[in-house]
Amino acid sequence: MAKNQTRAMQFGFAAVLLWSTVATAFKLSLAHMSPAQLLLYASLTSATLLAAIVLVQKRGQQVVRQWRGQPLQYIKSGLLNPFLYYLALFGAYDRLPAQQAQALNYTWAILLSLLAVPMLGQKLRRWDVLAAVAAYFGVVVIATGGNLASLDFASPLGVGLALLSTLLWSLYWIVNTKDQGDPVASLLLSFLVSLPCIALVCAWRGELALPSWQGLAGAAYVGLFEMGLTFVLWLTAMRTAERTAPLSNLVFLGPFLSLFFIAQILGEAIAPATLYGLGLIVAGLLIQQFGPKWQQRNATN
Repeated sequence: MAKNQTRAMQFGFAAVLLWSTVATAFKLSLAHMSPAQLLLYASLTSATLLAAIVLVQKRGQQVVRQWRGQPLQYIKSGLLNPFLYYLALFGAYDRLPAQQAQALNYTWAILLSLLAVPMLGQKLRRWDVLAAVAAYFGVVVIATGGNLASLDFASPLGVGLALLSTLLWSLYWIVNTKDQGDPVASLLLSFLVSLPCIALVCAWRGELALPSWQGLAGAAYVGLFEMGLTFVLWLTAMRTAERTAPLSNLVFLGPFLSLFFIAQILGEAIAPATLYGLGLIVAGLLIQQFGPKWQQRNATN
């Protein structure tokens, strides 16, 4: 694919913009269906989209080869994401205000760097520790609504599920460091593994009935723009970019754009504690990304 930085930034911004709308879509959809139902119908939408992309690009045999080559890899991957990850994430959104759930979810990159130490043998840097301290202090601020003295959590289960989702997402990325296959084919295989598990959960809970059209519309939106099309846009951006650093920096727009949609569409009043906590989380992400570069620059001067 020909390199074009302007085109890459356009694809990247489109992906970040779409991702920033999904917290709002989660809450709107969960008003009409359970977390398991939302996951089932969103996954069906995403799997259909990914299968269509694979067929149009005539890569069906690639999917079969990847599955035959390492089926256990895709079983682990599919169980982690979308199955367990989105059950936890949607459960968190079902119990928390959207502004809290989306902010807590952004700590996954911090946790990933910590898990990479024991699981991938990477070295723990002081920047990772500083980033974790800042980010998880932000988590406490958000979870307590800024009431740090009492440590009174409005929904301990909701906060726990949000943080569990970051663990599952981090484990998914660690598991996928061993996957050398085509990313779209790999994602499709993960969805195909996950779908029977999701259907069993819905059947066990008596939730296989069709929800309202509003719920189905929301699930289709989530399947397209959280799980499917947006991933392809981001992948295209990364492959087209001449430099990935400016592209990666677009991600920092996401949480603030998301708060804008949450306030405007859901009508949630954004609490000061959410802004302070999110600021600490983003500060942690900035420390993690730019701290080593700043140290290296100073060392060479």
